[in-house]
Amino acid sequence: MNTLRIFLNDEKGAVTVDFVVLTAAICLLGFIVVTTFSDETTDLANGIESKMDNVDI
Repeated sequence: MNTLRIFLNDEKGAVTVDFVVLTAAICLLGFIVVTTFSDETTDLANGIESKMDNVDI
């Protein structure tokens, strides 16, 4: 019982766990942003390409 109490009260590595959770949240946010705006960015690039193709040089 004493060993369990010592294990549960031990805070070594708590900062590492916090940074892992924070890093995972940042990666998830980046993934959401990329997947949300990827279609609009592709459409915009295609529109710019078509306008540039029609320009006479």
